[in-house]
Amino acid sequence: MNEPFASRINLNELHTSANQIRQEIAKVIVGQPALVNLLLTALLADGHVLIEGVPGVAKTLTARLLARTIEARFSRIQFTPDLMPSDVIGTSVFNAVRSAFEFKAGPVFANMVLIDEINRAPAKTQAALFEVMEERQVTVDGITYHLEPPFMVLATQNPVEHEGTYRLPEAQLDRFLFKLNVDYPALDEEVNILRGHLERQGIRAAEAVSAVLNIEQLIHYRSAIHQVYAEPHLLEYIARIVHQTRSHPALFLGASPRASVGLLRGAQAFAALSGRDFITPEDIRYIAPHVLRHRIMLTPEKEMEGQTPDEVIHQILQTLEVPR
Repeated sequence: MNEPFASRINLNELHTSANQIRQEIAKVIVGQPALVNLLLTALLADGHVLIEGVPGVAKTLTARLLARTIEARFSRIQFTPDLMPSDVIGTSVFNAVRSAFEFKAGPVFANMVLIDEINRAPAKTQAALFEVMEERQVTVDGITYHLEPPFMVLATQNPVEHEGTYRLPEAQLDRFLFKLNVDYPALDEEVNILRGHLERQGIRAAEAVSAVLNIEQLIHYRSAIHQVYAEPHLLEYIARIVHQTRSHPALFLGASPRASVGLLRGAQAFAALSGRDFITPEDIRYIAPHVLRHRIMLTPEKEMEGQTPDEVIHQILQTLEVPR
């Protein structure tokens, strides 16, 4: 008779909190369990998320609800073509009383930052996010200001509308741990969406969700994620997947070593949410498309043929032998 599995890390509190977050978000969001689970995975893995989908599929609402389940500072930035870097990170303002310049922090100085329609701002404003997304700090007038942990960017964009939008720089895309695609709901889910609107009777959706986690708990859970074990042959498997993107004939640009680290972190967090203190090949294969799809670039010929990054990732995963 097999012994029941006993985790070497106490994941009970994490499981309880994760289920509470799912329940709170489910008060408003119908369906989308994979989206919510992957957002939780990114939250635990200390990664930023880019959410892509057509208008009206609750991208912004889901990100806002996730932020409301955490007792932390939240800010929302609507990106527009005339947005300046100082509107995001802040600027120095002259104080006439003190006869000196003082730094006025921008909305990026928060724990959870929701950037709506991130591809509507020009490259200059996008570049203002490079330092803060990677190093969790902002440098203005030669002075560096550190952000208090945790810090997470949740960004949305519309893949269909191109007028008035700008392609995100590859260096910025590489700073997102996941790119998540949101599809239309199924018929029964849409019926439940309508039913939910009737039942709330004018109550704002965000007001129906309560905070579940505080900052101290989140930091504690993140430290537990680092203890999730990865076998050496699984580290090699991650490296092989990423290496294949750099030599695949359909790709003009492969994934960076940051993608390898992202795959590991994402797999560790996903394993912990699944109740395990070790990662499996299935964790890596499930996380891989979300980590890689925004980091690779198809050749012009393959783009004209209609091939997608997800199809190439699927080919790579099917080609490589799965370690056991």
